[in-house]
Amino acid sequence: MDFNPLFYPESMAVIGVSLTHDRHPANVIFSKNLLRYPVRIYGVNPKGGVYMGQKIYKAISDVPERVDLAVIAVKADVVPVVLEQCIAARVGGAVIISGGFAETGRAELQRQCTSMAKRAGFPFVGPNCLGIYIPSRVDTLFLPTERIIRPEVGNVALVSQSGGVLVDQMLRFAEEDVGLSIGISIGNKAVIRETDLIDYLGRHEPTRVIVFYIEGFGENEGRRFVHAAWGCPKPVIVLKSGKSSRGALAVSSHTAALAGDYAVFSACLSQFGVIEAKSESELVAFCEALSCYQKSIIGKIAIVTGSGGHGALAVDLCSKFGLGVPGFSNELRERIRQRLSTSIRSIASLANPLDLTGSAVDDDFVEAVAELSRNEEVDCILLLLLPYLPGITADIGARLSAVYRREGKPLIAYVPHEDKYMMIIEGFELNGIPVAPSVESSILMASALKRCQVC
Repeated sequence: MDFNPLFYPESMAVIGVSLTHDRHPANVIFSKNLLRYPVRIYGVNPKGGVYMGQKIYKAISDVPERVDLAVIAVKADVVPVVLEQCIAARVGGAVIISGGFAETGRAELQRQCTSMAKRAGFPFVGPNCLGIYIPSRVDTLFLPTERIIRPEVGNVALVSQSGGVLVDQMLRFAEEDVGLSIGISIGNKAVIRETDLIDYLGRHEPTRVIVFYIEGFGENEGRRFVHAAWGCPKPVIVLKSGKSSRGALAVSSHTAALAGDYAVFSACLSQFGVIEAKSESELVAFCEALSCYQKSIIGKIAIVTGSGGHGALAVDLCSKFGLGVPGFSNELRERIRQRLSTSIRSIASLANPLDLTGSAVDDDFVEAVAELSRNEEVDCILLLLLPYLPGITADIGARLSAVYRREGKPLIAYVPHEDKYMMIIEGFELNGIPVAPSVESSILMASALKRCQVC
């Protein structure tokens, strides 16, 4: 099956547009794409008519060009007929927004659609889903534009069985400046499933990191998913629900998925080098780190800070997440000491964590990070930057980024996410360095690099 018409459509038909109900899901999708996206848009309703000044066609076969993507938002009982019409009209693929299939006990109705599509080689997303969102290209989410917070264009692909979780993660991505290459809500995944998308996204040039929110699998599908993720040339991150017995019941009623044995699935992910996020916070941290760095690390961390307390917290968290904080050799300590300002040489602690104290200035951080970046004793540097220290300027992020660009050693920064510090944060992020909003998030980012199977 060719997925490009689904994800890069030049023309789209929305089937089910209402002439009387502006907030009908089909109308929301039709209007937002008509007004805000470059795709050519057509509305379909058996009654015909005019909506928003646009002709509404009575059938997909009446549309004056071959359609790449059909968005189907009609009653479940009508979907098989509409699907058959799309196939006959040689539509490239479909998103079936409609609910009322296997998730409500109507498995036979879903099987009817699946069988028809597979026989014709016709790809569709859903049913019972929000569909597809590609920044600046197309949006089949039936949520009003003013209600959604969208991330910028980036390199993380997000695939979710739940439309609500997809939208929530888009919000979190936007808050943490994680860019999105594509967002896909697959719902009941009657035709296009996670393994299909691993294959497609593994070859999708704009995507560097692939994320899945998974509720459950069909029989033997979990094994196929793990093997597909293991063979993927890009890091794969999984957030799983249905971990408890009650959660498994909720999953079944939501998308008719089988949650399976979570402990077994989690162990398999670890065995095959697939990164599991245990929470939404971990998920965002992992995405931000892996969107910047693709090379895995051993886990030898150097911590540079202006606060001994922050350094101590970071060491505890490194231990919790299996990261090593090795002591520095006497030779390395002496090289760092000679590069520091004379005012702090006698008071800085040159162990690991490297505490430059609250009297440090930009040059001290730059020189220390430069020396560590050239040393094989560490393979990742955590910079716990306190922008309220008197010797720190708004240029520190850009200056440290220059060290990273020159030396190439992964650098992860913690900077409090406040508007007054945005110049510092942007100095890092515009140069591809992840910036965490908390000390724990910075450690999680380093943990993702250690667990990443891609080298």
